[in-house]
This record gives sequence, structure tokens and C-alpha cells, in this order.
Amino acid sequence: MNVLAFFLNLAGATMLLLFAVRMVQTGIERAMGPSFKRMMTNEKRNRIQTSVMGMMLAIVLQSSTATALLATGFAAGGFLAVGNGLAIVLGADLGSALVIQILSFDLDWLVPFLLAIGGWLFLKTEQRSLRQAGRILLGVGFILISLQMIGAASEPIRESELLPAMAGYLGSEYITSFLIGAALAFIMHSSVAAILLFVTLVILQVLPVEAGVSLVLGANLGGAILPVWLSRGMGQFARRIPMGNFLLRGTAAIVALFIVNLTPVLSIFDSFGPGQYLVNTHLAFNFSLLIIGLPFTKVIEKPLALLMPEPLTESQSDIYKPMSALDRTVLNAPNLALSGVTREVLRMGQIVEVMVHPVMDLYENFDKERMEKVRKMDHEVNSAFSDIRRYVAELQRGELTRDDAKRARELTEFSINLENAGDIIAKRLLVLAESKSIKNLEFSKQGWKELVTVHERVICNIKLAFNVLISGDLEAARTLIEEKTEMANMERKSRKQHLKRLREGEEISFESSNIHLETLRNLKELNSLFASVAYPILYKSGQLLQTRLVETLGPEHSHDDN
Repeated sequence: MNVLAFFLNLAGATMLLLFAVRMVQTGIERAMGPSFKRMMTNEKRNRIQTSVMGMMLAIVLQSSTATALLATGFAAGGFLAVGNGLAIVLGADLGSALVIQILSFDLDWLVPFLLAIGGWLFLKTEQRSLRQAGRILLGVGFILISLQMIGAASEPIRESELLPAMAGYLGSEYITSFLIGAALAFIMHSSVAAILLFVTLVILQVLPVEAGVSLVLGANLGGAILPVWLSRGMGQFARRIPMGNFLLRGTAAIVALFIVNLTPVLSIFDSFGPGQYLVNTHLAFNFSLLIIGLPFTKVIEKPLALLMPEPLTESQSDIYKPMSALDRTVLNAPNLALSGVTREVLRMGQIVEVMVHPVMDLYENFDKERMEKVRKMDHEVNSAFSDIRRYVAELQRGELTRDDAKRARELTEFSINLENAGDIIAKRLLVLAESKSIKNLEFSKQGWKELVTVHERVICNIKLAFNVLISGDLEAARTLIEEKTEMANMERKSRKQHLKRLREGEEISFESSNIHLETLRNLKELNSLFASVAYPILYKSGQLLQTRLVETLGPEHSHDDN
């Protein structure tokens, strides 16, 4: 019975640990928003600086996996080279080890403070950054509570007859321990959480130190497998980053497993307690991996390209010319027909998304040929819109239920907004970029940073809008509308800062003033057009009263981006 209670309590504590790690990560992601892109894609840094950036991001996010997926995503968008991405991920591996060191200290005395301050900021403040700070503090507090729960759970089993046999087996069968560690890190989707669990069990003498070392090295292998698995739907080029990390980190973990179990190399840590022994092993492994692996981040690019070649594709202008999802043979089956309309609207939106990405690049380094390619994509948007409009008109001539007719109308209205979004890019933003180039104008350093931040925020919200379109998720819809409010605040703040620079007599701001203000207005309007997909969902669920979000949803459902 003690064994059953142990595993039940351990499962509960482990779930709380995973939730807390995710809570901290989410708070930081929402607080920093799209600034991750600027931090990770700066090509002026050398490999050492790039790896340090990866280490800092992993400490902030409390996850090397999250950092690896961010790097993979930026590589998929063409913003990051494979070698630089590998340097970021190797640095992130060391960063996650430093997180474990920090959390392994005795911080129980800090729990009430973290919960009190974090809870007050999260529940009682309206400012976005303060609410996210509260989320982060609560998450750290929950991590420490989960570690306390693991300790309490182990009390009954310490006297069990099963424990010595199990611990002895894992201590002697280091390959089994290694594989269990890899499996647990993969299943828990967090090597940080898995290693914290192993460290706590060793401190409580539930597991011997020998087994703990093998489990920790196995968790490093599992942590390397996880980004490979989670990025499986991305392109081959982007997936070279997690695969390269897996080859380097996985091979190193296997080699280290045999070294530490067949040689006395870890005797240098004998003077430390069992928990710190494991933490030091983890730190030493990842530090050594960074030092040894960093020089090979560029060398490994060619072997990875041979291992994971990019499939032959048509030219960029032909990517968005697949067979239409609008199947006229199912017009008599409204559910199937509306599914096809949804797919076509999504395709239309993806074309607009591709059009948005290079806008700031064209502002900075204008290229007429590239501008014309983007403009041609607007013709695809217009064509898709015409096809959707005709198809829905044919569909509505049949017998539709009230809900189906409403869904058809909602999809048509969103496609109208997407068509307008394409026009904003092709007929306004690109014109402004060309005008800036012709007149040889420059933005102030702060003004340019403001525009880039707003542009990046729009791209993030476009992705969120697609998720809302597909899932119909209420919380995501609320988030999207709140992001619209946040975008309005950002536009208003940037406009005030710009006018302040004009009053202070900054000549460079005066010359580019019209373009700066017009760009802000157009980006804000672009964001609003995508956010419109959330309104039908909020109206349907009663979460939108006229033009305001319901204020009484409750803290567990309210979003934190006010």
C-alpha cells in the first residue's frame, strides 16, 4: 500500500512540477513577445556570443527544448542559419543545467513570499508586464512546492522492503537507468523537470547516487530527442538544428555514460552531497559539450544537409497554387463544403502571412524585384477571394441550417478582411517602403525599433488568428482580441514617442515622419483585420457584449495581456 501511495503522490507532484515549469515559461514568453526573434537572429554575433544568448534564453524560459523549438521556427522562416541555431541550442543546454542548479538550492523559505507577491500581481494588477511577473513568481513557487511534495511522498516508501532491491538494481544496471532517464524526460516533455525529480529522489535516499548519474545522462538524451520529435512537421532545413543537437548531445551522453560508470572520473565531486553531485555532473556534462561541440557547429552543416536534404520544390511563386479546396461535388453536403471553405480561407490567409514577413526587410534594404514578387502574391489572394465568394454563393442557394448559413457568412466576412489585408501590404506598405528608398529617408534608431516590434507582434497575432480559425478555442479568441487592444496601445505609445522626438528637434524623425506614422496605422489595421476572426466565437459564447470583453470570466479563464 505504501508503494501505491508513493507512486500516486509522486505522479501528482510530478504533474504540478510540469505545470509550474510551463507556467513560468508561458509568463516569460508573453512578457517578452516577439523580441525573441531579434535576440536569436542577430547575425552580427560570433558563435560564443550566440551560444551565450541561447544560454540566457534557456535560463529565462527554464527550458532548452523551448529554446530549441524557437531556433527551429526561426530557421524555418529563413531568419537563422543552421550553424547559429546549433550554437544557440548548445548554449541552451548549459542554460537549462544552470536552472537546475538554481532550483536545487534550499528555497523552501521563499515559497510563501513567491505565492503572496505573485498571486497579488497576477490577480490584482491590470498592467500586462506586472501580471506576467506574477505568473512567473507563482510558477517558481509551485516548482518549489512540487519538490516538497516529492519529499513528503517518499517518506512511507523509505522503510519499504521493495526500495533497497529497486535502488540496488538501478545502481548496478546503469544502461537501464540511462534508458529510463531518457524515457522519463521525453514523456515529461521537460529534461529540467525530470532531472529535478532525480536530484530530489537521490537527496531523499530513494535512489542511489550511481543510478541518479545514469538517469541524469539519460535525461540529456531524452531532452535531445524531444525537439526532434516536436519539430517533425517542419521543413527539412529547419529540422537540421534539433537533429544536429541530437547527434552531438546524444552521442556525448552515451559516451559519458560509459566513462562515468567505468572510470573514477567523477571522484572529484565526492566531497559534495548526493544532490549537488548530480547537479555538478549535469553541469560538467553540458559545459564540456558546449566547449567541444561549439567549434563543430559550422562543420556539421554539410553532413546534416546530406542527411536531411530539402525536397525539390517549385519556385516561390508556384507554392501557393495547389488544387483548390473548394469541391463543387459536395455542395449538397454543407458540412463537407464548409470544411473546404475553411481550408481555402486558411490558404488565403497563409499567402497574406508570407506577404507580411518581408515588409520590414524591404523598408531597410529595398529590392524592387522582391517587392514585385510580393505584389504578385496579392493577385493570388484576390483570386482565392473571388473563388470563395462564388462558392459560398452557390452553397447558399441550397438548403442550409441556420448554423451552417451563419458559418458560411462568417468565413466569407473573414475572407473579405484577408483580401483587404493583402491590399494594405501591396498597395500601402510596399508603396511606403519604395517611397522611403527613393527619397533616401532614414528612421531614428528608436523609431525603427518601435516599427520592428509592432511588425513582429502582427506576425505573432496572425499565427494566433489561424489557430482560432481552425480550433474555435474560446480562450485563444479572447487572447486575440486582447492582443488587438495591446496593439492599439503600442501604436498610440509609438505615435506619442515619435511626436516627442519631433518636438525635441530630431531632424531624422521629421524627414521620415509621414512614413513612420502611416506604417504604424497600416500595421495596426492589418492586425485588426486578422483579429476579426475571434468575434463570432466570442459572440456565440456570450463573452462579447457590444464592443467589450466580458469582465467576469474569473481569474482561471482570464488572459494576462491587459
